[in-house]
Amino acid sequence: MTPYEEETAAPAYAVVIPTIGRRSLNACLRALADGSGPKPAQVVLVDDRREDGGVPLPVVVPDVLRPVTTVVRGRARGPAAARNRGWREAGPVPWAVFLDDDVVPGPTWAEDLATDLAAATYRTAAVTARITVPLPADRRPTDWERNTAGLATARWITADMAYRREALEAVGGFDERFQRAFREDADLALRVLAAGWTVHAGSRTTIHPVRRADRMISVRLQRGNADDVLMNRRHGRNWWTRADAPRGRLPRHLVVTGAALTALSCAVAGRRGAAAACAAGWLAGTAEFAWARIAPGPRTRDEVLTMAATSVLIPPAATWHWLRGHAKYRRALPLGPHEAAAPPRAPREPVQVRVRP
Repeated sequence: MTPYEEETAAPAYAVVIPTIGRRSLNACLRALADGSGPKPAQVVLVDDRREDGGVPLPVVVPDVLRPVTTVVRGRARGPAAARNRGWREAGPVPWAVFLDDDVVPGPTWAEDLATDLAAATYRTAAVTARITVPLPADRRPTDWERNTAGLATARWITADMAYRREALEAVGGFDERFQRAFREDADLALRVLAAGWTVHAGSRTTIHPVRRADRMISVRLQRGNADDVLMNRRHGRNWWTRADAPRGRLPRHLVVTGAALTALSCAVAGRRGAAAACAAGWLAGTAEFAWARIAPGPRTRDEVLTMAATSVLIPPAATWHWLRGHAKYRRALPLGPHEAAAPPRAPREPVQVRVRP
């Protein structure tokens, strides 16, 4: 093999997995070990538990991966910070493949990854994967299952995302102000694109099962509205279009919450007619929202009750986190020339040495 052919072969890669100790991590590692294709040069598990009580990370590392697996401590500041810890710990391996601890790589994942990386040009910063979310075949999916299924169409999801180390170094990695598994992937992709890199679609397939969640999960997810404020400040209000991200219902949530607050204010002021009108508007908006979530679902008693209760709570929760985001990120600067980023560099051609006769 010539030096140039060696450069164009599929490079070595490290797998970086932030984890909070979920049992699903074992299934993820087992799938990596059992699949066909080249194994990772390194596996870095970032233990991001808030309090471990001195208990080691509960994980069973398969024998084939044990020699290359390292467990490092995170700072419990979310997946963005944990991934930064992981890819930097991996050292000079050319590619870092980020996986979530609840995904299951397909049986030919490593083989397909090798194809993906071999096809990357020097301008390729990242290569995406195809995410599959299995849904029940015998009934309509619940609201939470439909929410998880949206990961399958997310453009730059880091549940499985391969990044060139050079590109990560150029832009400084993930923005650690994103402390949830939300928008940190879109932010990084937009920054590497702005620096002149490209992001390509890969062929490997990864399964993202729907994990169990309690009734209030949809209310807690409204924290993402604060992250959207940071995205607006960093990338402008058109970032939604560039990232192919759904806009959500925040404008409607603001109107519904405003109607509720106005109704309460009018009632306190003794303006019964105005209070009744605003209360009717709040009720209509809440009912419309609840039905929009109930209609496509299984419509079981438990699902209907959960949707009814959370549809009351979501608009004020979304409004609160949106306002919190404006207060928290009021000094965030837009992405601009002040953030120096090294553009991709063309590989050097092999030197042709002429030998005189």
